[in-house]
Amino acid sequence: MEKKIIAVGLLLIGIALCGCMEQEKAGSEEKIVLKIFHAGSLSVPFEEYEKMYEKEHPNIDIQREPAGSVACVRKITDLGKKADILASADYSLIPQMMMPDYADWYVMFARNEIVLVYTDKSKYKDEINSENWYKILERPDVKFGFSNPNDDPCGYRSQMVMQLAEIYYNNSTIYDNLVLKYIPNIKVEENDGSYLIIVPKDLEVNSDKLVVRSKETDLLAPLEAGAFDYLFIYKSVAEQHKLKYVELPKEINLGYYDYADYYKRVALEITAKNKTIVAKPIVYGLTVPKNATYKKEAIDFVKIILEHPEVLEKNGQPAMAIGKGNIPEELKGLVKIES
Repeated sequence: MEKKIIAVGLLLIGIALCGCMEQEKAGSEEKIVLKIFHAGSLSVPFEEYEKMYEKEHPNIDIQREPAGSVACVRKITDLGKKADILASADYSLIPQMMMPDYADWYVMFARNEIVLVYTDKSKYKDEINSENWYKILERPDVKFGFSNPNDDPCGYRSQMVMQLAEIYYNNSTIYDNLVLKYIPNIKVEENDGSYLIIVPKDLEVNSDKLVVRSKETDLLAPLEAGAFDYLFIYKSVAEQHKLKYVELPKEINLGYYDYADYYKRVALEITAKNKTIVAKPIVYGLTVPKNATYKKEAIDFVKIILEHPEVLEKNGQPAMAIGKGNIPEELKGLVKIES
């Protein structure tokens, strides 16, 4: 009888120990890691969305990788990396570079425009305005920057803005004096009032005049440190970082649907990818790639973005919600679907 009691006691102790071990194991389970590749200009609002999402989903850890949008897409299409969400500063990169092999839908969720930012250290800061900005940039003692058009939509949009300026101001020397003079291996072809900017893989940049980095947010610190005077960047980034800026005319800043026909007179060819991009109003796009590891969780994150447009609005990126392609059922009530 005594042996039976001891045996039962040992059994109960064993069960209790197993229970403790199981609880300890459950408590130490690794979180789901949700990976997001996104445009650098989305860093501020996406940081806020990350906090909102992780508060509602404590078992999930968001890992964001900001970069130029083209570089973000190439990580998936060229390097074979997996992301649960891809968010680009140019929605057209998704249908052009990801569909149909890597994506079958996308949502256009915000818009933006290009401005010219500066600091209190910038030369001629008290003189520059929306009409004379290009004349200020042409001055020999002024240094300015933009991101690499091979890597980043803000970079190729900056080129488009400067070329559109030639049309708007009826001055055929603006792009030549600002870009071609200092990056001689970029070429421009004109055909009946339309322009094609041809960008080679490796830019031959005169660094005495121009500062070029992979993505636009890489240029903020040197600008604020006084390394150069002016920077082409998104209005949202300027507002998020409380920078002063020159607002460019609607006809050239790529921020307005009403001027879509005007914008499309300029296009840019990225020779490294054999891609030609026509200037258009700036619209951000996102998708959940086909090979995403956690599709359900990724769609839940997209829902938070669509359900909380105020996050984008307060960061200078007016929200929108237009879906194209095979939109997931969970999102159909949150977007306007277009064919």
